[in-house]
Amino acid sequence: MQELSSLLVAEDNQSPQMLDIIDVLGQVSKRLDKVKDPAPLINRLVNYIRISASNGRLDFSKDQEKLMIELGYISQKAGRNGLYMADFSDKSQFYGFTEQMPIRTPGTTRY
Repeated sequence: MQELSSLLVAEDNQSPQMLDIIDVLGQVSKRLDKVKDPAPLINRLVNYIRISASNGRLDFSKDQEKLMIELGYISQKAGRNGLYMADFSDKSQFYGFTEQMPIRTPGTTRY
């Protein structure tokens, strides 16, 4: 996940969707060690990235896509639990009630 985040940070296209994906990757990295079963969290992450990339018309490089596929393999272990009635495009699903979610636009960060 750190490698994917590093590759995305180095991109020239820092659209709001790309910045949100980078934020969520960092948030999931922080929470990964604290969850019993990481597969559902990774599943939500992969779905979020795919939807955000589609909405922002983002294209991933070969290396980025390879890492996304690896995350997809991990997320398949989650099965179908949690897929129904979920809004995968909502960034706030990765932040707790006491955590501030950054609202990012190119060149700025707000909390």
